[in-house]
Amino acid sequence: MKIYSKRILLLLIDIVLINLAIYIALIFRFDGLIPEHYVRVLANSFIYITLIELVAFYFFGLYKSLWSYASIDELIQVFFAAATGSIGAFVYGTIAGVRLPRTVYAMSWILIFLFIGGIRISGRLVKRVQIFGRNNELSTKKVMIIGAGKAGSMVIKELKDHQELNLIPSVVLDDDFKKHNSSIHGVAVRGGRDKIVPLAKEYGIDEIIVAVPSAQKSEMSDILRICKETKCKLKKLPGVYEIINENVSIKSIRDVNIEDLLGRDEVNLDIKAISSYIKNEVVLVTGGGGSIGSELCRQIARFHPKQLIILDIYENNAYDLQQELRRSFKDKLNMEVIIASVRDKVRLEQIFDEYRPGVVFHAAAHKHVPLMENNPAEAVKNNIKGTLNAAQCADKYKSKKFVLISTDKAVNPTNIMGATKRIAEMIIQAMDKQSHTEFAAVRFGNVLGSNGSVIPLFKKQIETGGPVTVTHPEITRYFMTIPEASRLVIQAGAMAKGGEIFILDMGESVKILDLAKDLIKLSGFEPDTEIKIEFTGLRPGEKLYEELLLAEEGVASTRHKNIFIGKPLEIDFKELIGKIKELEECIDDVLKIRDCLGRIVLNYEYRNDEAAVTK
Repeated sequence: MKIYSKRILLLLIDIVLINLAIYIALIFRFDGLIPEHYVRVLANSFIYITLIELVAFYFFGLYKSLWSYASIDELIQVFFAAATGSIGAFVYGTIAGVRLPRTVYAMSWILIFLFIGGIRISGRLVKRVQIFGRNNELSTKKVMIIGAGKAGSMVIKELKDHQELNLIPSVVLDDDFKKHNSSIHGVAVRGGRDKIVPLAKEYGIDEIIVAVPSAQKSEMSDILRICKETKCKLKKLPGVYEIINENVSIKSIRDVNIEDLLGRDEVNLDIKAISSYIKNEVVLVTGGGGSIGSELCRQIARFHPKQLIILDIYENNAYDLQQELRRSFKDKLNMEVIIASVRDKVRLEQIFDEYRPGVVFHAAAHKHVPLMENNPAEAVKNNIKGTLNAAQCADKYKSKKFVLISTDKAVNPTNIMGATKRIAEMIIQAMDKQSHTEFAAVRFGNVLGSNGSVIPLFKKQIETGGPVTVTHPEITRYFMTIPEASRLVIQAGAMAKGGEIFILDMGESVKILDLAKDLIKLSGFEPDTEIKIEFTGLRPGEKLYEELLLAEEGVASTRHKNIFIGKPLEIDFKELIGKIKELEECIDDVLKIRDCLGRIVLNYEYRNDEAAVTK
């Protein structure tokens, strides 16, 4: 009822203002001395003129808009509504013989526009005054906007419209010097990114919103690295598609995360090549509920497989992914979720026999280095035996492609997890020599935000006030995002001809200490003063740095700039299976397991803490 009451009140105000405008126009036309004839004409026709104007207002939507958010678009509506109404009144007066002077219609048009537009914009002006009055209150936060384009303009408008957020846009920065010394919605554009730090101090900025959705991720990373030196809370607008769809709102703005600082540009996919081997194919993803496995499933679903089989031993993750994909794809995705272990050969045989997958992505694995050092038998069972089981089933049931998800820790391994994953790679290369299935592996480094990785650990430590623990001040790792890694895995699958180990371009390695400092700053704290960083020492089996390539593998480029191929090595399948059987026989003895692993992976050497430091 409240909204209808407001519209009725607005209607009554419009009736008064329309007639007031016409009367004032007559006064202007006759210098205050209105002839009696025109007074009678107005008295006989004002009801009809008013109705004509109101009908025009209705058709132009003047009673549907939310005038508390009125902008130039709404004023344009009023302008054309007033023009249409005045023209209609003129036509009516001419036909009915009750026409006022032409200049009266022209002046009344302008006056109606000013009166009606003014009353509608007044609500927004009141809000502006309220915002201005709150600028000095302690509860308000001053905001710097990076980007003076369309996105930045929309962000400023949204902030001014949502006064309940207590965010006051105070200054705008943009690298385009042509925009300097101008203003957007009353907010000054003061310079480029080189002014971020000094202007943040000058204005006492609390938050910075980066509104440059068209920027490449490398450029975005550069901007964010400057911003984080200000100690302000950082937020950003998502991708350019939001701007294309004109869907910018307060909800679009999100906190800056560590992935943004990594600055890795979006992966371009060969859609045609990927579609050719996934579309209308039954695709099985083992470990489908994990970090990489689940993202593989999300990406694969976009390419219209005949059926997507998600296999995982952990039911909770698999269930969550199932619900997510159902919401996203509804009945467009034929999906089956299977709870099973790759260790169980009999169960795998049943699954392959029933579903006959044409493409297999093998992501099931134990991946945590310290846990596997303490539980080597489990790593052998899952990473070696599980891979062998899945690979043999793919061969027996004539899958077309089998892609193993591997790790940089398989290169010159110094830990159980890395050694078992290297043997998994060897199984794939050996199987390819005697199978019609195209076997390949994809090797890459750490993925940001994956389950149990360093980023979630750091975040939890920061939330509890620290300290943040880093094993060594010089330790480095390769990083990429989960979506990036998954897309490149799928792309590598399209290139696989059999026996390759694809190596993803991980960019430059990142110091874990720098990563910890960046994350602390993004959380609004100062490293070592507000949140302490402690060094705990390298853990057993841990290297200072990881490698992506064995010395004997060499490397060749592919048609995709982010994917390289390590030269396939000659591995005798029967000899390998014999050594794996020996390994299984000593699975209950930790020392013997390490010896057996060393006989299979000749460059595996268990490192204690001191040796790891020198590696």
